[in-house]
Amino acid sequence: MDEIRGTATGTAPVPLSVLDLVTVGSGRTAAEALRTSVDIVRLAERRGYHRHWVAEHHSMPGVASSSPAVILAHLAAHTVRIRLGSGGVMLPNHAPLVIAEQFGTLEALAPGRVDLGLGRAPGTDGATAAALRRTERLAEGADEFPQQLAELTRFLDDDFPDGHPYARIHAIPGPVQATAPGGVQSTARPPIWLLGSSGFSARLAGMLGLPFAFAHHFSAQNTIPALDLYRDTFRPSAVLDAPYALIGVSALASDDAREARRQVMTGALSMLRLRTGRPGLIPTPEEAEAYAFSSLEREFVDSWLANVVHGTPDEVRTGLDDLQKRTGADELMITANAHGGEARLRSYELIADAYGMPDGLR
Repeated sequence: MDEIRGTATGTAPVPLSVLDLVTVGSGRTAAEALRTSVDIVRLAERRGYHRHWVAEHHSMPGVASSSPAVILAHLAAHTVRIRLGSGGVMLPNHAPLVIAEQFGTLEALAPGRVDLGLGRAPGTDGATAAALRRTERLAEGADEFPQQLAELTRFLDDDFPDGHPYARIHAIPGPVQATAPGGVQSTARPPIWLLGSSGFSARLAGMLGLPFAFAHHFSAQNTIPALDLYRDTFRPSAVLDAPYALIGVSALASDDAREARRQVMTGALSMLRLRTGRPGLIPTPEEAEAYAFSSLEREFVDSWLANVVHGTPDEVRTGLDDLQKRTGADELMITANAHGGEARLRSYELIADAYGMPDGLR
């Protein structure tokens, strides 16, 4: 089975997947948000979504996904087939050996269905990034991303050359256990994906022959240039013989178009507050309706919503189809931004219905 390329189900033009931010709505708790993530991954597995990724964010009250590896271990215990992964781990926040061991552990828990998506941004503001990294030299961390990636890859493959300072250090669980006396450990390890919202990771993924995930859901203006750059710079590798790119898409379907608009306004207001230094819990639809937007704020919200596919199931299907044709994406990873888990669950169900995706694992 191909560990990277998915298979489209129903009438979907490409495989559909889920990006989960583990959002916490006003009046809700992080525990409730995590239970919703379990409900979503179970639904996604049952309806034939290809993978379910969790993103790393910090110091954001409305996003409870600060520890992707912990959440993924929990989701692995509630699933049997769907691929699970990070979308992504922000590598400059961590020592490569720590990530190699965390994802080696996940691979042992869910063999053959773990993805390791990596980003070079902090996933938070500068002050929080400094607290995470114990340094004020944040730019250096981003600039050193290729070196950190190379180090992480060697830990995952257990192949530092003789004479290297880390040659006798092994990520456990990992391939070294297969070569130890009596070892029966699999040498398989999670495939690496590079994530990005600009051209840096697109070019690096292409040069290394790795799969690439682009954050269309918050950087839509850069999507096509980044995908073109990835494809133009792609070099075949032992991992891929041809480019494979997915894009993150903000999409929400509802039985009623007006209700869909009402729900996505909660995510738009939340993003407005985040971008203006006022992060908080995801507001309720009622709070979003009552909010008095200034003309400048309204302009931001309208611009944001222009890249959110929302409406009835047929409208969302048409929007996703058009986006896939326009970008040539090999996979669409859908994130549903709304206040409550019920609306998000219903959206993923309706999108699956719109594409005739089978209801496979009751």
